[in-house]
Amino acid sequence: MTVKAGYSTPMLHAADIPRSIRFYELLGFELIDTEGEPPGWARMHCEGGALMFLAAEPGHAAPPALMLVMYTPDLPALREHLLAAGVKVSDIKRPPYMPSGEINFRDPDGNFLNVCHWGKPEQEAWEKRLAEKKKAAPKI
Repeated sequence: MTVKAGYSTPMLHAADIPRSIRFYELLGFELIDTEGEPPGWARMHCEGGALMFLAAEPGHAAPPALMLVMYTPDLPALREHLLAAGVKVSDIKRPPYMPSGEINFRDPDGNFLNVCHWGKPEQEAWEKRLAEKKKAAPKI
């Protein structure tokens, strides 16, 4: 198995996530997933691509110009690979939104990279949650 990250998703800080959703819907993006009300983050897909939005927190330092979110089926191996190459990588964190784990680091230009563990169990749980949300959505 080759150690790698994939499924790159640019993440943009947004002052108003619902406003960003409405804007990107004009460009043909479809809302796929959100968390919280109002949403703390959202993911949108379009043909051949995806974007995520993260709520900008008032009073915090300016966010990096770009945050890139990627996924890997073997987070511990990827972390060890990066450390062996001299990359300063965070410990594996397990926040509520990514209990399977994530690591963070910066690229040489200071852009923030977040790599999450995403294997078959995570994919299946996500698909189940989306199906349940769809079933629970009010019929219009």
